[in-house]
Amino acid sequence: MSNAIYLHAKNLSVGYVNGSQKNLLFENIDLELRAGELVCFMGANGIGKSSLIRTLAGLQTPLSNATITANNPRVERNVNRDGLERAVSVVLTDPLHAVNMTVIELVTLGRYPYLDWNVTLTNEDRDVIHQAIQDTHIQSLNNKKLYELSDGQLQMAMIARALAQDTPVILLDEPTAHLDLNNRVEIMNLLRRLARTANKAILVATHELDLALQTADLIWLAGQDKKLIIGIPEDLVLNGSFDEIFQLKGFDLKTGKVFHEAWRNKSVNLIGDGYEYLWTKNALERNGFIVDNKASSKIQITSDANSITWIIGEQKLNSLSELINALSNVEW
Repeated sequence: MSNAIYLHAKNLSVGYVNGSQKNLLFENIDLELRAGELVCFMGANGIGKSSLIRTLAGLQTPLSNATITANNPRVERNVNRDGLERAVSVVLTDPLHAVNMTVIELVTLGRYPYLDWNVTLTNEDRDVIHQAIQDTHIQSLNNKKLYELSDGQLQMAMIARALAQDTPVILLDEPTAHLDLNNRVEIMNLLRRLARTANKAILVATHELDLALQTADLIWLAGQDKKLIIGIPEDLVLNGSFDEIFQLKGFDLKTGKVFHEAWRNKSVNLIGDGYEYLWTKNALERNGFIVDNKASSKIQITSDANSITWIIGEQKLNSLSELINALSNVEW
């Protein structure tokens, strides 16, 4: 797998000009997107994530005399020159207006940068379109109109269009917004897999902190000083960068859990392992108990292929609901 730099931005400042007023969002930043990496771009609402994505895609003019270069064996161009569409594809949150087109027609649009004046698809074009549809698992949607799709299906179709464009760099702005958990996980896993198997450089602007921590190779974290903090997810958790930027309330990022108040002030010694232990501990703490391996009150978890049993003294309980009820009625 190559680790080549596919997109490089140097001395980049991003923002808007409104009359004589300049709204500067990011100032003099240097960025790289490398082959085979999934990068998640995160920050508070309104910090400028979409603006940076659009600037890197060549859709918005930088506020500085920046150099943005897309590189691959076929293309090496400055952002202001023709040909970027063969190096960078982008999936934005802008609403689609041509909702009467079919999925296959939408995906085919990804090939337009390669078509001649006859606008005739070659066998190579058809193969790339077919592969993009296969990679996103939307074969059954080919002939559906866009207005007939769910939000998750439409997002997959948009990603397929970007894949059909066959660029080394893909930029996506909030691709999982407004989707349910299953679709969010599917899309992030798809993007991670594409970075690996197709050796693409993929940048995703996202609010999905939990998914980003588990899927991203690198995080770009937008700070308050118009700069970016860049590092692997685990480093940014351990050095407190996430806590500083997001100022998380009631959530312990280092453990990935919501803080629970031990309102019962009662401790139990939980004995077990595996996912049964983790979910039992969660249920106990959510219900106000303290899990402490030095406590005198013991709960033993046993399990086989068919069932899980929780044992308190002489009692054998068959569900966490029964366990919580039993503990609630114990004289402490």
